[in-house]
Amino acid sequence: MVTEIFPGVVRQYSRRVQVASTSTVDPTGTSHQWHLLDNESELADKGITPVGTLLCVHGNPTWSYLWRGLLNHVSENRLPWRVIAVDQLDMGFSARTGVFRRLADRVNDLGDLTNTLEITGEVTTVGHDWGGIISLGWAVAHQDQLANVVLTNTAVHPAGFELPAALRLASHPAVHSWGTKSTDAFLRTTHALAHPALKPEVRKAFMAPYTQASRRTGVANFVADIPFTEEHPSRPALDAISESVRSLKVPALLLWGPKDPVFSDRYLRDLLFRLPHADVHRFEGAGHLLPEDRDIAVPVFDWLAAENSTGNLGRAEALTAYRPMLAELDSRTTDHSAAVVDINPPQTLSWSQLGRRVNDLAAGLAQIGVKPGDRVNLLVPPGIELTALIYACLRLGAVIVVADAGLGTKGLGRAIRGAGPSYLIGIDRALTGARVLNWPGIRIAAGEMSAAKRKLLGVQHTIGELLESGAGAAAGGTDFTPAGPDADAAVLFTSGSTGPAKGVVYTHRQLAAMRDTLRETYNLKAGSALVAGFAPFALLGPALGATSVTPDMDVTAPRTLTASALADAAAAVNATTVFASPAALANVLDTKDSLDASQLKVLAGVSLMMSAGAPIPEPLMAKVQELVPQARVHTPYGMTEALPVTDIDLDGIRAAGSGNGVCVGTPVAGARVAIAALDAEGTAGSEPLQTPNLTGEILVRAPHVKDRYDRLWITEQLSTSIPGWHRTGDVGHLDETGRLWVEGRMGHVLRTPAGATTPVAAEQAAESVHGAGRAALVGVGPAGTQAAVIVMESVPSARRAGPAPEALARAVRAAVAPTGTEVSAVLVVPDLPTDIRHNSKIDRAKLASWATITLAGGRIGKP
Repeated sequence: MVTEIFPGVVRQYSRRVQVASTSTVDPTGTSHQWHLLDNESELADKGITPVGTLLCVHGNPTWSYLWRGLLNHVSENRLPWRVIAVDQLDMGFSARTGVFRRLADRVNDLGDLTNTLEITGEVTTVGHDWGGIISLGWAVAHQDQLANVVLTNTAVHPAGFELPAALRLASHPAVHSWGTKSTDAFLRTTHALAHPALKPEVRKAFMAPYTQASRRTGVANFVADIPFTEEHPSRPALDAISESVRSLKVPALLLWGPKDPVFSDRYLRDLLFRLPHADVHRFEGAGHLLPEDRDIAVPVFDWLAAENSTGNLGRAEALTAYRPMLAELDSRTTDHSAAVVDINPPQTLSWSQLGRRVNDLAAGLAQIGVKPGDRVNLLVPPGIELTALIYACLRLGAVIVVADAGLGTKGLGRAIRGAGPSYLIGIDRALTGARVLNWPGIRIAAGEMSAAKRKLLGVQHTIGELLESGAGAAAGGTDFTPAGPDADAAVLFTSGSTGPAKGVVYTHRQLAAMRDTLRETYNLKAGSALVAGFAPFALLGPALGATSVTPDMDVTAPRTLTASALADAAAAVNATTVFASPAALANVLDTKDSLDASQLKVLAGVSLMMSAGAPIPEPLMAKVQELVPQARVHTPYGMTEALPVTDIDLDGIRAAGSGNGVCVGTPVAGARVAIAALDAEGTAGSEPLQTPNLTGEILVRAPHVKDRYDRLWITEQLSTSIPGWHRTGDVGHLDETGRLWVEGRMGHVLRTPAGATTPVAAEQAAESVHGAGRAALVGVGPAGTQAAVIVMESVPSARRAGPAPEALARAVRAAVAPTGTEVSAVLVVPDLPTDIRHNSKIDRAKLASWATITLAGGRIGKP
């Protein structure tokens, strides 16, 4: 019978070891009893020989209980790993030594323990909180045994070290003894940092070793030993370990809870400075007690397995030989024709002027310390300024971080903190947000600014100053070393329509491949003129050799694009090509009556109209065709991770007709598409198939697929789990002619008693009903027994959310029935929630939660 001594900890793991101390704070001959959680005997009972040892070190005020998830994962999955979770001396259930043990002593103590245990083979250190620096101290001193380093929310921060606010309070003489020893306030405060809150029995287990003041001396001493000043006795040890960490070349994994008020993302950035090769995963919504907030056992052991495997990325071959993004610009140094045009205020730069501005900015940025690999966050609207900044950064080898205001203030801040830029260049509004919300990066103003305002917003430079100082350097013959093709070039953020926005890293080679794919697919040759009403395409104009203009609109709010603004932008460059999102085009059509004859004539000269960002329905596409009668009207399918993937035009949509999903056409130049089939439970397989009419997760292989997700190691592993393919997270099928049909998102697949059901076919059927607007199919109830519910807009719009009128509900059920979906309920809302960036992608997850509450009899609010 298995006996637990604490929730999640079996008695077999608990052991005590007498260890002779070599610490100078202990008298010669002293030994101390350590308490450990160790699975060595369990492995022996199962006849398993470990391939290595995880040495897990807790921080303050926790104990080895923090690592129970690692022990249990090994046991449940019969993995060949020994896990040793220590209780540091004066902590947990280890001996109270009666002396003040400093950082150097604790590192030495850990070495005494491992010597006594006679650990053989490779060791992976695992540390949390102040256990992180102690585990790193052991790692530096035992590099002959060290195989890997795993860290969760910890700090290695000597120069300029600032004590976090929570620890400043705990270390203050007026409250230190009371808060950390006399009472259990420090423990309770730490336990309260869990997200979600700790279960009562878990909180009790964490308190168990510290129930009396005499048992909390180590807790108090740990806080007092934080070396936050140069004069602190433990500062030399901290400095030595921090510097030595940079010598570690073994694989490293950093797992982080961004909501940590103690060790914020600034400490993660510092660790990445010292361990630049480390893999990282940030768990949005998690905090300081990360091993409690999230399951870290699965990613830790998956990572260890991946480190021991020989992965095969298998990227698709490029369409052409690599040509840098700046090649076209550099070939036009004497070209005085227009390259970039701004509408409001009016401004035009020729190719030669743009090239000079890019070089001046690059030189100015270099003078203030921007280096290859540094991340530069650009919070500047599309136009001349943003274009010049993008190409200046590419010239320098700096990495552009593009997270637009369309993510909303919360999403934008989360993205910026996640990317961790060293520099932040922004307009006034962005700089105000950076100041108020403490976004990282040396601040540079896009416009001129008074001295008082500069001081208030923490602005150190302006673009004008960079241009002025850079002009002199560039005139003197500044030589820029080109970035390597496989160096990072950009971090672009997803729309956040399917969860927190994810940073997507592109190398210079992959950006160039995106450019080449667009050129080959749409015949976008040098000399083209394009209107960029869809922000991602604004950065590609100069690389394509195309004159580009952004219409007078708020690009973060697509519905602000009017027909007149589109026509005026097209007239400014005699445009041949227009890029826009479906939401933008919908408003263009709503305002087309304002166009005069000259504007209509300009639009009649457009030869290519592309709607990107979300599928565009045939009726809307047909109306767009009427507006640009000479244009080929295309709607590519893609995502931030691979843009574009497939393409279809209006004639293609009409030829495809109706079917299960939205037909998005055939693969673009250089791309391949396959399907990972869904099983009855809605889980996608691991084999790329091109069998017609087989529904599953959509896979893509192309030279312009992203390099990786930024600081999201787990997400990246999932997306590349089929070698050579990117899992899109979308679900669909290929038809007999090789056209791709999108049926929804993997996360939106319903798990009904009849099996897995994708939503789009039912939604389209519901939208065909007289009086129906947009519709979303969501599942209510546990997986496997979910009921199908339609949530929809109506025409005219419903005044309030609630059950649909009986006639409408009956008609919707009848229309959806032929798709094989039995609708349990029909609800109407005034407006369906959509993503901010595109105003098109319906938030089905939010609707599912709302429908669940509504149908359970809860108060009917807005979804």
